[in-house]
Amino acid sequence: MASEFQRRKVAGVFGAMDADRNGYLEESDFETLTERWVGLRGWEPGTADYERMRTIMMGWWSAISTMSGADDAGKVSLDELMTVVDQLPAMDEAVYGTADAMFDAIDQNGDDRIALAEHKQVVYAWKGSDDGIEEVFPQLDLNGDGHLSRTEFRELWSGFWRGDDPKSPSQWVFGPY
Repeated sequence: MASEFQRRKVAGVFGAMDADRNGYLEESDFETLTERWVGLRGWEPGTADYERMRTIMMGWWSAISTMSGADDAGKVSLDELMTVVDQLPAMDEAVYGTADAMFDAIDQNGDDRIALAEHKQVVYAWKGSDDGIEEVFPQLDLNGDGHLSRTEFRELWSGFWRGDDPKSPSQWVFGPY
């Protein structure tokens, strides 16, 4: 069962994903997140980048809605999302697969690393603000080279969704809450 700390951090991401602020995650919220992200990048519907981003985001929605056991088809509450979080410690392949998909989506220029500017874009797309990212990015950059490698990002992503250590840098992967 998730700790109170895990619930608080996931609730912050849940609030950012709940685009219409109705207290549930729905397919339309993930469509909105997709539109925010592709809008920041200037990707038009029908382009390969747009379709790739939409596939990633809608795949995430599909996994969350299926794994949550949602009482109301098409709506996932925070409590139901927490049932997904409770399952993640035993799901290495799914967690790392999602991390890799998100890494590829964030790595706009395809250089196999995430720069501060790229990370700021994704946090802005999620939260509507990139406040505090410049302060926390050095904590995320585990080897101090100025970028997030795929390995660093996988560790951070996994640590955010499965971790319970408030002092871990992974707690800042979505920026400060």
